[in-house]
Amino acid sequence: MDKLYWLDQIKLQDRAKVGDKAFYLSRIMQRGYPVVPGFVVSAEILRQFLENLNSSESLVADLPHSSLHLDVANWRQLQQVAGRLRQEILTATVPEDWVSTIFQAAREWQTGCLILRPTLAVSNATPSMKNISGLLESVFCQCEPEAIAFALKRTWSQIFRARSLLYWQRAGINLQQISLAVLVQPVENAIASGLLKANSSGWEIEATWGLGIAIALGEVQPDVYYIQQATGIVLEQQLGNKMLAYGVDDAAPGAFSQPVSQSALTPDHTCLSTYLIPEAQQKQYALQEEYIQQIIALATQLVSELGKSFTIKWTIAGQTTSSKLYITQVSSPQSVINHRHFIRGIGAAGGRVVATALVIINPQHKPEQLPKGVILVITAIAPDWLPLLHQVGGIITEQGGLTSHAAILARELGIAAVVNATSATTLIQTGEQLLLDGDRGEVYRITGEGESGRAGEMEKRKVVENPLHPPISPSRPVTSHLPMIATQLLVNLSQSSLIEQVQSFPVDGVGLLRSELMVLNILSGQHPNSWILGGRQAELLELWSEQIMQFARAFTPRPVFYRSLDWPQDLPSLSDNLQSSTQSMLGERGTFSYLRNPAVFELELQALASVQQAGYSNVNLLLPFVRTVEEFVFCRRKVEQALLTEVSQFQLWMMAEVPSVLFLLPEYVKAGAAGISIGTNDLTQLLLGVDREQGQLGKVFNERHPAVMSAIAQLIQMAKSAGIPCSICGQAPAIYPEIIDKLVEWGITSISVEPEAVERTYQAIARAEQRIILAAARRELH
Repeated sequence: MDKLYWLDQIKLQDRAKVGDKAFYLSRIMQRGYPVVPGFVVSAEILRQFLENLNSSESLVADLPHSSLHLDVANWRQLQQVAGRLRQEILTATVPEDWVSTIFQAAREWQTGCLILRPTLAVSNATPSMKNISGLLESVFCQCEPEAIAFALKRTWSQIFRARSLLYWQRAGINLQQISLAVLVQPVENAIASGLLKANSSGWEIEATWGLGIAIALGEVQPDVYYIQQATGIVLEQQLGNKMLAYGVDDAAPGAFSQPVSQSALTPDHTCLSTYLIPEAQQKQYALQEEYIQQIIALATQLVSELGKSFTIKWTIAGQTTSSKLYITQVSSPQSVINHRHFIRGIGAAGGRVVATALVIINPQHKPEQLPKGVILVITAIAPDWLPLLHQVGGIITEQGGLTSHAAILARELGIAAVVNATSATTLIQTGEQLLLDGDRGEVYRITGEGESGRAGEMEKRKVVENPLHPPISPSRPVTSHLPMIATQLLVNLSQSSLIEQVQSFPVDGVGLLRSELMVLNILSGQHPNSWILGGRQAELLELWSEQIMQFARAFTPRPVFYRSLDWPQDLPSLSDNLQSSTQSMLGERGTFSYLRNPAVFELELQALASVQQAGYSNVNLLLPFVRTVEEFVFCRRKVEQALLTEVSQFQLWMMAEVPSVLFLLPEYVKAGAAGISIGTNDLTQLLLGVDREQGQLGKVFNERHPAVMSAIAQLIQMAKSAGIPCSICGQAPAIYPEIIDKLVEWGITSISVEPEAVERTYQAIARAEQRIILAAARRELH
């Protein structure tokens, strides 16, 4: 088992691995909503389990590659096949290391009871596929290895029950389309549990004593509360028939009497008991007024996340003196489109947007402005498109991957985006109504008729209907009640328009101020050389200085690491492109371009000097794409000539992204490098020989590749040996939070991420540091 997927770390790309139930819970958990903690045993583990069954006559040995042709109309045959399939799974052995991994992770909760929730993803689901929430059931078990192993097999085996096999075949679903993961969570006793169903006409709350399993099994008639959505007023309430309740065995709430029986669902290794409710309590409502108001307040918040129609399952855990409301499941209605997506790409920036398409075939014919709120459909986006992107509601590109310019710009600006959508400019026409789903990486057409048309109108007014990754907003605090962390957390920025929102975030400064994106807002479509040759150097210097000063002023005394210009290719719209290797990620970029034409670099240094002269000493210089020590020395001398080193706090750093730095770092330190920042985007593409702009090579472009991780570890160790700080500012930690565990373990000084990733990165750092402290304490004890 490679890894477990913790709810607070699940990424967009993990959806098929963790299933929809866990994915939706992770989205709202990462937005700060109260969700019971948990981790997911991925769908790949079930595939491995089935493939490794030892029986030579195994019925399920070929299931991952089979559609299991059987006559479901023959009820006897269906029952026999289903029974044999499930029996084979239930009698097989789950590898000890898998069970140990799950058990050790679950022990952190210090609970005696676990719930294993099946969480399903079905690829290429057909339009006939209906809600399958009742098809698979949760399994409870004690938190011990034997019980976990058996509960895991019971959960997996449910997709081979007779009714499941019947459903799959009638829905036209082959078994290889099904990805079944398992969400593992701790179970506590509950004062009350239930559901909230929301739609545009009103809300309905169902509630019962104890755990919600009593409602799921239909063993009680819950209390019902009818809520007016606009005001939160309880319009009507009906007392249910609640004779029994479920609680955790040996620790049931005091209000319950003695247990009646063990749960029939889990006869082996159960941790549940069924309790009779005293007659006097049966005549009482399960929810006190304060709990009703808490649920209403939570639903009010969720409207902004999920729209007006959704269902949540909730539980109020603990005793009456100490209780907390948790969400245990989220069900959001399917897309307003009745048919499948018609274009699929890579989800590069989250959110769902409904808007009119604007197709641009040739990116070099850049318009002066774009209509506000459109979904821009284009082959690829170069950095010089940045000023226009502030107006768009969504982005679809035919090319690019998760670290392409389009993806990076979209994430920083909070714009939903799908990249690597093949033939998008051909399949989509200007003026079409689209729904762009940046979480799934899918694009839908809206017909404008019937319910889908009305829903589309509603979504157009809201622009982002399901902003589980909304643009950062000053009204939404990113974190609260944060643990202390020792590793510095920095933020990547380029747009001064985001300063007001980001400066209050719990960050230690700006780890990457992207100059090439920052300066595009002031160049008016002309190359800096044009300004200089046209005698407008003083004007450009003033504008450039003011741009940098805005960041220095907002974050002082926190450091700002300004990365000097690093254009990886010619900008087609700029009037006097430098002659270089056009359309290449390896052209005259970084410090090499400064040797060829030092005028623009010298202007940047003058701008930094102006910021220092204005009284700000917190801006440092980060040199990009340094190929040789000679290039670094040239730049250091230019820095000294600009008198930047006269300010004692000033530091000259360099990006560690060209693999030669692995061999030359001691020489760079001798030459004056005060620190390094690892750029995982370029380091990965150069180590693996993959152009990061080519989305079709996404599986090859992998920041978690052993070669890349080994290089990062080596750079951190070399920096420690040289006595200089080592940061990391590429996309890898934000896209793959599990990397953070290794970075902290290896001793990274700081981690810099996009604004939208600040909160989850902070939590990931805190968790990684706590694990290191816990491991050290355990070693000390033993």
